[in-house]
Amino acid sequence: MSKRILIIEDEERILDFLRRGLTYEGYQVETAVDGSQGLILAYDTSPDMVILDWMLPEVEPGLDGLEVCRRLRDVGDVPILMLTAKESVEDRVRGLDAGADDYLVKPFALNELLARVRALLRRSGLESPAVLTFADLRLDTGTHQAFRGERPIELTAKEFELLELFLHHPRQVLTRDVIFDRVWGYDFGGESNIIEVYIRYLRQKLEEAGEPRLLHTVRGVGYVLRETV
Repeated sequence: MSKRILIIEDEERILDFLRRGLTYEGYQVETAVDGSQGLILAYDTSPDMVILDWMLPEVEPGLDGLEVCRRLRDVGDVPILMLTAKESVEDRVRGLDAGADDYLVKPFALNELLARVRALLRRSGLESPAVLTFADLRLDTGTHQAFRGERPIELTAKEFELLELFLHHPRQVLTRDVIFDRVWGYDFGGESNIIEVYIRYLRQKLEEAGEPRLLHTVRGVGYVLRETV
C-alpha cells in the first residue's frame, strides 16, 4: 500500500513541485497551505509522514512551522521533514528541538528530498531499502553501492542520484526538465550543460569494462535507460 504524505507549504510553486514529484513516485499526497489547515488534516488523516515548511503564514498568532511541528510531536511520532531557507546551525538546532526528524534547506533537488523521505520511512519501519536492478546493473539504495555485473562502480553522490532516477523509471524517456527538477532542484537554471556532463561521467563508469551502453540519448527529448538494440 502506498504511503500517505502530508505537505504543509504555502509557496504554490514549491507545493506543486512536491505534489507532482511525490505523486509520480507512487505516494498518496495531501496538501495544506497553512498550519491550521495542516494540523486539521494531520489529525483527521494520520499521514505516514509530514513535509513541513518552517515559514508558514500565521493564520493563528504564533502558529508558524515550528509551532506546528511541536503540536504534531505532542500527539504522535509521525516522521517530520522540515523545509526552510534558514541554514545556520542555530536554526537547524531549533527545528530539530521542535521535533523535526530531518531538515532540508531550500533550494533542494527532488531526488535529495525523495532520498530523505525514504530514509525517514525506513527509520520508522514503513519502508525498506531497495535494490534497484536493470539488465546487469544493480544499485543498493541502503548501502549506496553500485555494480555492473560483479564489477563495483564508484559513484559520486550526484552520479548516484542521477542513476537512481533512471533506475526508478527504466525504458522511460526522461526530459531535461524532469532531470533538472529531480536531481538539481526546482530553481536550477536549465540552460546549463550539466546533465550532458554527468551523463558522460556515468557512461564512462558504466562502460569502463566494455559493457554495452545502457544510457541512451533521445535527440531533442532527453535520455533513457534501456538495453542496447
